[in-house]
Amino acid sequence: MVGPLVGHAFLTAVESYAEASGAGGGPAALAQGLSPLDGFVVPTLGAYDIAATFLLPFVAIRLVAAERESGAAKLLAQTPAGLPRRLAAKAGVLLAGWLIAWIPAFLALALWRGYGGHLALAETANVFLGHLLNALLATGIAIAAGAVCRSSASAAIVTLGFTVGTWALDFVASARGGLLARLAPFTPAAALRTFEHGELRFAVVAVLLLASLAGFAFAGVWLDPFRSSRTRVILSALLLGLTAGAAALASASHAGWDLSEDRRNSFPRADEAALRRIEQPVCITAHLSSEDPRLADLETNVLAKLRRVLPDFAVTYAAEGRTGLFENSESYGEVWYQVGAKKEQLRSTIEPVVLAKIYELAGVAPPPTGSEPAYPGYPLHAAPRGAVPLFFVAWPLTVGLAFFLLRRRSL
Repeated sequence: MVGPLVGHAFLTAVESYAEASGAGGGPAALAQGLSPLDGFVVPTLGAYDIAATFLLPFVAIRLVAAERESGAAKLLAQTPAGLPRRLAAKAGVLLAGWLIAWIPAFLALALWRGYGGHLALAETANVFLGHLLNALLATGIAIAAGAVCRSSASAAIVTLGFTVGTWALDFVASARGGLLARLAPFTPAAALRTFEHGELRFAVVAVLLLASLAGFAFAGVWLDPFRSSRTRVILSALLLGLTAGAAALASASHAGWDLSEDRRNSFPRADEAALRRIEQPVCITAHLSSEDPRLADLETNVLAKLRRVLPDFAVTYAAEGRTGLFENSESYGEVWYQVGAKKEQLRSTIEPVVLAKIYELAGVAPPPTGSEPAYPGYPLHAAPRGAVPLFFVAWPLTVGLAFFLLRRRSL
């Protein structure tokens, strides 16, 4: 099923990219805005987000729930192969199947290169990593649900409920702020957007891996038929506590790398070098509500980049309201910048203005402007030739034939 999904995404991405590049005589977008990451890689590989959400969990649940429903789990518990070994085997099979399902994606990349399209290795590999971690998390949650629930249907409902819950958390956090806003970047959808934006964050990778491993460990606790219910509950609580503590420590890390070719997540190199010379602590206090678009601009264009560059950096969100429409404070809209003992306020959230104020407070000479070459962009007028027979005919026939031969051989 993945082949046709990738094929449809590929056709749509190539046609849209060609239209944005001016194919067919239409107006072309600015070349700097034509990035293969946004225009081709992310939409094409987006098919794997659908597969990891609605297909892969049911395969994982079947591996666990079928053994419980048939009674085979109790027989397997008496064999020399221990439970950790059996879970590792299931994880290995699922990982191998997921990597095989990547073949249509590599075929799509090969077609894109054959059309003359550009690909940057680092940003493309980063998106693949995001989908791999997303699949591992989906598998861990599904395995855990399959171990606890008594039927495959119940496990499927729990898994989908978890997925919908993370979507709701991501949506609510955008308006509420506070603790929810700190948790939202680690939901599957938000974490995947980080990779799709060309950024590799240590905190996101660590939290997703911890949550995935915790899912398998949780399944190991509940699949052991020789443990009492009380022991399972105690071990589960300890496991969740340890995972939450480790994830909290990992989420505090600001380590990250901008792997996008156009450096969309970074300041110019000269500005980064100047900012690293600031030794005093830098603190920013924003009197802006969570739904104020100025805060979104400040977070995306300034704060996220400063977190990765400055060693001693803190942000305080001082506004209490959600929209800012009913704020009575005269300070609403102000953003205070403090470097060491010096402190001043601005109402502008534009990147050059903010950087100039930080340089002024830190006593650092600003670097010369215009020293970094602009991103050239990669227009491409191409039609998706050969994609329909490859993804909608050849791939299903190949998979069907392989299934038939392997099935016949096993019988």
